[in-house]
Amino acid sequence: MSKFEQLLSGGDLRSIGNSNAVVACIGDQRDFDELFECLYHRERIVVMRAADAIEKITRRTPEYLAKHRAQFPALCHAAGNKELKWHLALLIPRLRPEGSELEEYLVLLRKWVVDRQHSRIVRVNSLQGLFELSKQDPGLLKQLHPVLDKLEKEGVPSLNARIRKIREGKK
Repeated sequence: MSKFEQLLSGGDLRSIGNSNAVVACIGDQRDFDELFECLYHRERIVVMRAADAIEKITRRTPEYLAKHRAQFPALCHAAGNKELKWHLALLIPRLRPEGSELEEYLVLLRKWVVDRQHSRIVRVNSLQGLFELSKQDPGLLKQLHPVLDKLEKEGVPSLNARIRKIREGKK
């Protein structure tokens, strides 16, 4: 058992448990790599909390993700749990994908954001991920507007709130 498994397990999915304590434990790439392995854990709660910690850590040190770049497409396509998807949607832009890799992630995030079967958090975070990716290229931002228009018509409050922020140029 890794040092993180014990901290991340137990309780229920409505709680982040000790994921903030895990964030504080990450001092270097090696620690991060050990935590990243928890994304493949058999227990959903460990995966969710590991993803939460990774998302928080990479806000300030996105370069930790670089070593795991090759694993990301398979991880995204295999993700079955909504809790993992909603964090992956925010992590993808931190990889700074380009070319065909960027196109693959754009397709994936568009799929997640328009799929009404996904949780609202997955959809909102996918929309945020698309927005973050579109900041890399003005042409991508133009492609985002029809998606925003379509989503807005659904009348989902959380999506509409995010759409308003995106249109205002915020976060």
